[in-house]
Amino acid sequence: MEESFAVAKETPSGKMAAAGGEGPSASPPLRDPPRRPPRDGYGVYVYPNSFFRYEGEWKAGKKHGQGKLLFKDGSYYEGQFVDGEITGEGCRLWASSGNTYSGQFVLGEPQGHGVMKYKAGGHYEGEFSHGLREGHGHLVDRDGQAYWGSFHENKRHGRGHMVFRNGDKYEGDWVRDQRQGHGVLCRADGSTYEGQWHSDVFSGLGNMTHCSGAIYHGMWINGHPVAQAKRIVILGPEVMDVAQGSSFTLNIQLQQNNGEVARSEDGRVLKISAGIRYVQLPAYSEVSFFKMDKDNREPPIQTPFGFDCIAYPLWSPKSGGLEPRAALESARDPPLLTGDLEPALPSDTSWGQRDMLSGLPGETSSSSWGCEPHCPEDCRCVKQGCARFSDVRLGPPPPGYSPILFLNGLREEAGCRPRGSPGPGRTMPAMQDPPGGSRPDGAATTEPAAAAFPGEYVIMIRDVTDPPFLGHTLPTAFKHLRVLGKGTDQQPHFPGEGPESPS
Repeated sequence: MEESFAVAKETPSGKMAAAGGEGPSASPPLRDPPRRPPRDGYGVYVYPNSFFRYEGEWKAGKKHGQGKLLFKDGSYYEGQFVDGEITGEGCRLWASSGNTYSGQFVLGEPQGHGVMKYKAGGHYEGEFSHGLREGHGHLVDRDGQAYWGSFHENKRHGRGHMVFRNGDKYEGDWVRDQRQGHGVLCRADGSTYEGQWHSDVFSGLGNMTHCSGAIYHGMWINGHPVAQAKRIVILGPEVMDVAQGSSFTLNIQLQQNNGEVARSEDGRVLKISAGIRYVQLPAYSEVSFFKMDKDNREPPIQTPFGFDCIAYPLWSPKSGGLEPRAALESARDPPLLTGDLEPALPSDTSWGQRDMLSGLPGETSSSSWGCEPHCPEDCRCVKQGCARFSDVRLGPPPPGYSPILFLNGLREEAGCRPRGSPGPGRTMPAMQDPPGGSRPDGAATTEPAAAAFPGEYVIMIRDVTDPPFLGHTLPTAFKHLRVLGKGTDQQPHFPGEGPESPS
């Protein structure tokens, strides 16, 4: 049975009387018989269950036109009605969630174009179907992340563009709120990935261009590159012998765990540096392979060859055939000089020793993707997993580096010679005269004024890609280098080795 909502009306005498009752005020009011909602025009009606209350236009006993439907829990709809149904343009508030919607309705549900504002934060503007996001729209979530594109059943689905809170941007395919298919990710640091996705991670064939300029092009599984480089390898014999004053070439490979060349990688920056074997005799603590100023003494560098080394300079005729000092001064980012030929070199937190500027000839390296990272003269950029350092030469020892080549009679003479002196027969090799000549390409060359003396050296190749490529830096590679004198009998001799070593 329907109940009517009593509408108060003012009588001509100024008194208020219930609608439908016109008896004397002294007599008790009669109860209105149940009646149907208004037929036409404007009216107010409370439904029998008292949960709904409608105020607005009526036609043929049905809500039709503009009106407002209120719900007992505080929710409401205000807008257009057609034949008793919420259809047309309107505004809806859901008291339980606090969300509001303004736009098109069909049979009581958001359908068509509209704007949904979420109490928790964010909003959506676009197409709806049966109350869900469906079709094309623009969603901004509570964190400010924004998406433009296709939706299906309330989820990002199809082609779309997303701007994330951290500044990353993605444009491509989506499947049920996850990146899947083909897409391009532009990270805030400048790195980009273009390729296949699955379950919101890189998966399939893709190209990563790192912000450092390095590139990986190949297969990905669960967000990780399949053919990623894991180590640096210096090709050649285990111990490389070179003649005193000669230059040499190093061929470098980046290898995977299985030993295959990581040809999918381009642009990693590799830096070359050198060291010389360091020997400290326990009986004569002031005697080592080098005599060094205690104030400038650097901690030894550990090598995998069973001995330590200390930093040693490289030299090359890159800088127009200049002498070593001039070459150092003309190099990019030159070090400060503190005396003849001895550079005050910056500290290296990775090694705990000074980096040596090599002045090596640069090699132009451009990846297949058009990226050409700038490399200092002592660096090379990897191309298809390989790099080459050509015309590498050890420079003359800086002042303060006094070699100890032979130890004949060391014990007998240690007490009579000046402290720290190399002693008789233990002097540096004579200065070499420049042999002159020309390079294979016809360019004139100038040899260093002095060459490295015979001894054991170490060449180090480090991954200095900044920031680290693919999340890690490759371990440093070492090559054991032996510099031999000009004669075959001038083999290097080291303290603590052979029959001439002190007991």
